[in-house]
Parts: sequence; structure tokens; C-alpha cells
Amino acid sequence: MLLVANHISWLDILVLHAARHCRFVSKSDVRHWPLIGTLATGAGTLYIERESRRDAMRVVHRMADSLRAGEVLAVFPEGTTGDGRHLLPFHANLIQAAISAEAPAQPVALRFLDVSSGHQSFSPCYLGDDTLVGSVWRTVSGPPIAAVVTYGRAQSAGGRDRRAWAADLRAAVEQMR
Repeated sequence: MLLVANHISWLDILVLHAARHCRFVSKSDVRHWPLIGTLATGAGTLYIERESRRDAMRVVHRMADSLRAGEVLAVFPEGTTGDGRHLLPFHANLIQAAISAEAPAQPVALRFLDVSSGHQSFSPCYLGDDTLVGSVWRTVSGPPIAAVVTYGRAQSAGGRDRRAWAADLRAAVEQMR
């Protein structure tokens, strides 16, 4: 199964792991982050050099092998974190792995809510010039938040190419948010 989720924060990874065990595909920089890189590598993260087309193909092949082996992989096809208000366009490259492996993809919507008000919380957002330390501090020192994970219906490619399927998965995530 390929989980396809929106991306708001570094916290998304912990939330998805808590909801369902999965392996992630992540930018290669994460491997070198103190503590987080060690944890991500230990959890079986597949790293991608995003600037390299060749490396993207390597990762798609590894993902397809993992999916064929029955593993659950998670991707954030926006390619970066968003502000939680708007969903960015989905890049289709990694969706090809599910097509190649004939594996289903499941749209997943992530949100963070302020516990006291029930309104959307933006404290976990990790954007632009934010540092990881600053984002973590803002998240842990702010009002209590609750993570909401909504799973959509798993779907097969059904003859769609990666771009069409990515657009349909994006629409499903948008509707669930």
C-alpha cells in the first residue's frame, strides 16, 4: 500500500507512524539531521536526491520492490511542507512506484487542531525560513494540539497514468481536509 498524504510539518511523520506503521520516502538531507536522521534511517526511510532524475528512478524502483513485498510506504507528493490552509500540487513521480507494483494507493489527510477551541492549529507548520528547532519549540510550547488523520478509500490505478492518478489522489486528500 502506498499512503499519499498532505505535508504540514515534521510532526506528520510521527503522526503517521503512530496511526499506522509505514516506511517513508524523504529528501536525502534528512539523513544528516541530528537524531531525526538516525531515527528515520532506523525506521527504513528511503532517501531521494530530489535534484537528480536518475536518483528518482532508483527510488521508484526500490519503492516498487518494497510495495511488491507487501510493505506500506508513505509519501508526501507536495514535495515540501505547506501552510495547512492550501494543498500544494502533487508531484507524480513517486506515484509511478504503485503503478509499477500494481499496488493500491490510499489518500490520507492530515490536520492539527487546537484542543481547546477545535479550530485548526498552525503552530506545527514548518515553512520557509523556519528552523527545525524553532518549529519544534513553537509546537511544544504552544497550546495543546490534536492530530487528525483521515484515511480515504484505497484505490488502484485503474488504467490512469501517474499524473492523472496523482491529480485524483490530490482531489481526494483535498476533499477530506
